[in-house]
Amino acid sequence: MATNPAAPRLAWALTGSGHHLRECLGLLNELEDVDLFLSAAAAEILTMYGYRLDTLRRRIRVFRDTTASSVPVGLFYSGNYHTLVIAPATSNTVAKCVYGISDTLVTNIYAQAGKCRVPSIVFACDTEPQLESAAPHGIVNVYPRRVDLENTERLRNFEATRVVSDMAQLRQAIERRMPCPNVSCS
Repeated sequence: MATNPAAPRLAWALTGSGHHLRECLGLLNELEDVDLFLSAAAAEILTMYGYRLDTLRRRIRVFRDTTASSVPVGLFYSGNYHTLVIAPATSNTVAKCVYGISDTLVTNIYAQAGKCRVPSIVFACDTEPQLESAAPHGIVNVYPRRVDLENTERLRNFEATRVVSDMAQLRQAIERRMPCPNVSCS
């Protein structure tokens, strides 16, 4: 693992959600200087949606939730990242972030990003009382519970955290955080 790079990178975390997963991975593939962090559930979901981990690894560094202490979080203390993106973020991940539970790679890097003053962008899945979401075999209607919507609202009030509700907001938030927006940094 490289530490203290000349130019900090974007850290992107996936959770176990298929909500806009294809669109999120499409946006991720447009970016350079990005590392991908996968929860255990995200690794399962990728397979369910037809993505191969070895294909992703050809283009980006991938860290999986395979250690009890979430070893890759140390990269945040070494100045490797300028921004953390969690997209898509399940209601489970959002709730854990809200209540300070850091028991997965994704929730642990969210906590450590905050402690290192690295801004976070969270594309929460549960932002409306009724949503259409992509399942592995088609679109389904989803009805987030009140607690899920309340946790999303709580997360909006966290320091250095921007919660977004759709792909346009996600793209815009990421573009604002990129060190050299709309120009080559070379």
